[in-house]
Amino acid sequence: MTSAAWPVYSPFARQHYGRGRADGRAEGIQEIWSEIVLSLLDARGIDVPQDVRARISACTDVDLFKRWALRAVSVQSAQDVFDDLDEQRC
Repeated sequence: MTSAAWPVYSPFARQHYGRGRADGRAEGIQEIWSEIVLSLLDARGIDVPQDVRARISACTDVDLFKRWALRAVSVQSAQDVFDDLDEQRC
């Protein structure tokens, strides 16, 4: 039996099933954006230190990821992806 066939009838089950599904989607989106930014830097031959990699991987702000991706195509170092305002967001 697959989990897709599991009937979610009770309000409790629907609420928790939906919350788990939403949390999983949000986590997946964060992982994808993290990989996009890191891949852009890697494709340009820019070394990404572990602290920068950890900061990018820990972020959950999609708007910030979009800014980082735009910057990643033109920066000279991985640290240049960030600006002063980013410190307050991630």
